Order: sequence, then structure tokens, then C-alpha cells
Amino acid sequence: MSEQTQEKKANPGALGLLGFGMTTVLLNLHNTGIIELSAVIVAMGLALGGLAQVIAGIFELRGGNTFGGTAFTAYGLFWWSLLFIWTDPAKNFGILNADDKSVGFYLLLWGIFTLFMYIATLRHNIATQIVFMTLTILFFGLAIGEFSGVSAVTVVSGWVGVACGASAIYNAMGQVINGEYGKTVLPLG
Repeated sequence: MSEQTQEKKANPGALGLLGFGMTTVLLNLHNTGIIELSAVIVAMGLALGGLAQVIAGIFELRGGNTFGGTAFTAYGLFWWSLLFIWTDPAKNFGILNADDKSVGFYLLLWGIFTLFMYIATLRHNIATQIVFMTLTILFFGLAIGEFSGVSAVTVVSGWVGVACGASAIYNAMGQVINGEYGKTVLPLG
């Protein structure tokens, strides 16, 4: 008689959502004008927004979750690309820094990607739908702000971003707490 042991699988989605949520809140506190863009946001974007999400994404892909793997890996790499744009290391190679128009198109492309990911969430819980719905609005709003140069659009979008990040943190904590208690403590819908 052979003995079978079943390995308990961890949920990498909670880490990915936490990394996304905390970094999104910080960045959008900047977009609202509450805090300056500083090393705090850059460090969070590099570590929790970038690295943690990429790791979560790889584990989601290994577990067969195409949606989670695509989302976390792509948004983790978004943070790294955004940091690259901000810090502009390409100037050492004679490449021009990003202007408002190019950043607008960058954000517009992320908005289009996020809109399709939102459509995929319609098969997920309400908490995940809220994250992607607000993220879609955020990207399109920030793109409009870049294209138009109207700072009020960026500020309003920043408040949408704070709500988006907070909803991702709630979703992450719901997954952790519900998983630990084996029941719904924080409803995710």
C-alpha cells in the first residue's frame, strides 16, 4: 500500500493583489497631489509592485491560471517600465525622455489591455471586478490627463486610483483571512 500525501497549494494571488494595491495607492496619492513623487514610490514600485507581482504571476502561470499569471506578470512589469520611464536611464544612450504624448499613448495601451482583462473578470468575484473596473477608468483617465494637459483630470483619476488600490488590498486581505479561517470573514462576492 502506497502512502499518498497531498501538498497544500498556496494562493499567490493574495501577494500579487497586495503588491498591486499598496503600490497603486502610493502612486495615486501622488497623482492626487497629497505626496510628492519620491524614492518611497519608486522603491515600492520596484519591490512590491514589480517583483512581488512578477513572482505571483509566475506561480499563477505554473498553477495553470492564465488570467492571474497574465495580470500579475504584466502589471508587475508595468511598474518596472514606469520606473524606467521616470528614472530615464535610456538618456545615456541618446534616447529621448518620455513626453506627455508618448506617456499618454503608454497609458492608453495599458487602459485597453485592462479593459479586456476587466471583461475576463466578469467570470470572477465582485471584488476582482471592482479592481479591474477602477483600474480601467484610472488608465483611461490618466491617459486623457496626459493628452489634454488638464491637471484636474489627473487628480480625479488619482482618487479613482486610490479606490482601485484600496479594493485590491481588501481583495488580497480577504483571500488571506478567508483562507486562514476556512470561511468567509471578508466577503469578496
